[in-house]
Amino acid sequence: QVQLVESGGGLVQAGGSLRLSCGPSGRIFSINAMGWYRQAPGNQREEVATIYSGGSTNYADSVKGRFTISRDNTKNTVYLQMNSLKPEDTATYYCQIGSYLAPHVYWGQGIQVTVSS
Repeated sequence: QVQLVESGGGLVQAGGSLRLSCGPSGRIFSINAMGWYRQAPGNQREEVATIYSGGSTNYADSVKGRFTISRDNTKNTVYLQMNSLKPEDTATYYCQIGSYLAPHVYWGQGIQVTVSS
């Protein structure tokens, strides 16, 4: 079973930056989308950003202009550059990779991002 491995989280002051990375432990074929979700305590998991196989992207309104998603197709790796971080960005961030092949969706184990005011 392929696992997704996330890195780059941590504690940062408001206004600071972090870069999250996510890559698989093995090869994933026929990827159709790669994205990041987040979940704060007491809240539902929400989509943060997604990049599709054709290169188009989608962002949550709350992060537009501050976060940038990118991918390295040679490594099946997805990145999330987070700038101008706010305390409300504090959450556990999850990587997701979607594939046309079963099991179709892969999730990372989650990585903590904490923004202090």
